[in-house]
Amino acid sequence: MNITLSVDERVAEQARAAAATMGKSLNQAVRDYLEQLAGRQQVAAEVEAFEKSALETPGRMNGWRFDRDEANRRA
Repeated sequence: MNITLSVDERVAEQARAAAATMGKSLNQAVRDYLEQLAGRQQVAAEVEAFEKSALETPGRMNGWRFDRDEANRRA
């Protein structure tokens, strides 16, 4: 997919120079950033889905509760 962006010429030149110091073209730097941005959104959505699932899922401890005395009892 091709994307057209409007950016101030000075900003584009500074970004091109920064990308060159990374050994990349400005096009590659923007592509890498967009891929990273898309990945972050996916991770955030996965974390949100996990949190929702964890909060809505009943515990599987069948009424067991942590008991400090039991945990410290010597065999």
